[in-house]
Amino acid sequence: MAVTEAQMSETTHTRSYVVRSTTTERHLGYLDSLPGQASFLQYPSWAAVKTGWKAERLGWFDSSGRQCGAAQVLYRPLPGTRRYFAYLPEGPVLDWADPRLPHLLQPLLDHLRSAGAFAVRMGPPLPYRRWNAATLKAAVGPGRRVGDVLPDLVDPVGAAVADRLRAGGWRRCGEEGNAGDAQPRYLFEVPLAGRTLDDLWAGLNQEWRRNIKKAAKADVEPCVGTADYLPEFYRLLQLTEQRDGFRLGRSLEYFQRQYRELNAEESGRMRLYLAWHNGEVLAAHTLILAGRRAWYQTGASADHRREVRPSNALQWRMLRDAHTLRAQVYDMRGVPDVLDPQERSFGLMRWKLGTGGQVVETLGEWELPLEGAVNKTLHRAMQKYLARR
Repeated sequence: MAVTEAQMSETTHTRSYVVRSTTTERHLGYLDSLPGQASFLQYPSWAAVKTGWKAERLGWFDSSGRQCGAAQVLYRPLPGTRRYFAYLPEGPVLDWADPRLPHLLQPLLDHLRSAGAFAVRMGPPLPYRRWNAATLKAAVGPGRRVGDVLPDLVDPVGAAVADRLRAGGWRRCGEEGNAGDAQPRYLFEVPLAGRTLDDLWAGLNQEWRRNIKKAAKADVEPCVGTADYLPEFYRLLQLTEQRDGFRLGRSLEYFQRQYRELNAEESGRMRLYLAWHNGEVLAAHTLILAGRRAWYQTGASADHRREVRPSNALQWRMLRDAHTLRAQVYDMRGVPDVLDPQERSFGLMRWKLGTGGQVVETLGEWELPLEGAVNKTLHRAMQKYLARR
């Protein structure tokens, strides 16, 4: 039965929600009840990884006491004040298709203001546009970018939420001179649901299949390692950063803490994969598993013996393991939006396109200063500080 605008308006104004703190156990239970819908960044273990932030778990409850949403909020203190910047990485976990979205978000804003927050940033975990690998391969050329290409799919929920957020005063990060996203806006995903291993193999391009076979013929041995090999992973990561011209800015202690906290929450949540060849580790990649999703997080490889293709061998092992563990999506995390072969960053895009997956533009991160002149002043000061960094 169709719902009229009047009925929708009546529902919006009569149905109320309360946002309040919840326990770690209840938060985990709610996320586990929605497999595949929550990012690992919304799990309590991730808050334990982040130093310099304090965390709070929140739940949305309707008038009957039923929980209908969850969020992990990280609070960062503004130096010299008792005020906080509130950050919801790849959250909150809500029914974003609900037309009462402003009504859902207002109790969150009220709670954050009462907790001393002057501004909030959130990353709705929603796709906005999708491009298949074949579409982008056909569009590669000088000066081309992903956004120049007609997408294979525009998600109607993502588009509607973006409009509703703008109408509510939210501003998308990276626009109008604001600081950019903290999490990647363009992701690369390999769908696993409903596919066999033969399907995954057929989805790889010829170069990937050839490299995996080459690694097997050279006796490259992919395996799951222990925390004892994190120093070796970190050594390879430093080589990779120097070779490829980037810097994550993470310490060995950071990865050790990440491995410890994620696996304390659930055994096997974070895995370290190693590619051995002639008694030496040539590549090491990390994988995170939560719900029905797997994330390839960080990859590192040696400068020598690259011809035996250890990274391709590792990725194929990780894809197969994610499939065996019934993950619905293998998320390879961020890709640049470049399709110009002359740009250095295109190499990463080209490598991931070879898996036959999809580039997904997410809705990105959005910021809102909370009500009050002081809050808006503090928010502007924070933005100027970030712009100078």
